[in-house]
Amino acid sequence: MNKNIYLLCAIAFLQGLVFYGPVATIFRQHRGISISDIFLLETIFIILMLVFEIPWGFFADRIGYKKTLLASFFLFFISKIIFYFSHSFIGFLGEAITAALAISGMSGCDSALIYSTVEGKNSDKAFSYYSAAGTAGLLMAALASTLILKYSIDLTAFFTIIPYGIAFVITFYLVDADKRDHREKCNTLIDSIKNLWQNKSIFIFVMAMGFINESTHAVCVFLNQPLYERSGIGIIYFGLIKAVMQVICLASAKAYKLSRRVGVKRLYIISVITIISANMFLLYFKNWFMVIAMIALIELAFALCQPLAHTIENDSIITGDRATLLSAYAMAANLIGGLSYILIGLASDVSLEGGIIVCAILEVAALVLIIIFFRGGEHKEKNAESTEDTENAEKD
Repeated sequence: MNKNIYLLCAIAFLQGLVFYGPVATIFRQHRGISISDIFLLETIFIILMLVFEIPWGFFADRIGYKKTLLASFFLFFISKIIFYFSHSFIGFLGEAITAALAISGMSGCDSALIYSTVEGKNSDKAFSYYSAAGTAGLLMAALASTLILKYSIDLTAFFTIIPYGIAFVITFYLVDADKRDHREKCNTLIDSIKNLWQNKSIFIFVMAMGFINESTHAVCVFLNQPLYERSGIGIIYFGLIKAVMQVICLASAKAYKLSRRVGVKRLYIISVITIISANMFLLYFKNWFMVIAMIALIELAFALCQPLAHTIENDSIITGDRATLLSAYAMAANLIGGLSYILIGLASDVSLEGGIIVCAILEVAALVLIIIFFRGGEHKEKNAESTEDTENAEKD
């Protein structure tokens, strides 16, 4: 693989070292934030992402992906410092604003750099490894957090700052791919909007992924911890459970192989049906083993289909303003996510089961949209065929 891919995988691993991840909800509650406050902050975060997405993408297409990632990763580093020192809603709001600036800058830009680096060849493989590297970081953080929690829950946030600082330093060693495209092939913002309109069918898929992303994120990051507590699991075990989930998510490294065997469409449909089913079972299961098993199924199904989404979105772009268009896709997904979090937050305020039901409804909507997208024939599995040919050539 290209040097950029190795470096980006290293960065993804380091940014996966979120030691407070297994107790993120409880950490915030200990700092005076309620569950409804958490979802309100997530909604604000997503709204801000909507505002920042396209300007960042437009900026990246003109000055280069590396400079944009440098600025973004620096802000991400600062956001973790703010998170550690936050003890009120205002403090966590400051963290949300900084993180929104950072992630909206990264969003689309990292994907565009990977795709440009490999020149579209084996992109599904590169995205799978990138996703798996982040998962491996989360796995290490989950295991380490079990030890850190024996001393202090606050230390989980403090130690998270260190790898984010290292990730920022590594960014200096990235190299912009296809530099000539940044100025010669870039369109004006008006042209980019026209390109979006001409390619609007991809937004059906983007909307579907928005529903899936936010509903699974809500269950696996925020609602899972109250579910664990409800089933009698002690907080000391949350890190171990998170580690198990990340081992399962490492399946994303082989997502491209599975998609070539069963087909992208079939993989997506099976994955979303699995997520919906597991969510519905969570309404009834109180046994700790079954609760963990259902959340593990959701994590696995999402891990399999997530990396392939990057390839589908990148394959839909034939112009030079790749980062701008990817940011527009992300903006559409964030709009869906913001509305989703408002609904999930309101329902979760009434009851834990209410939040889960809303997540399941959103996932059913995603399933319908995915079926519509693939039936429209907009996506052809050309990447799978070309990558198989490439791999066969490499073996020969």
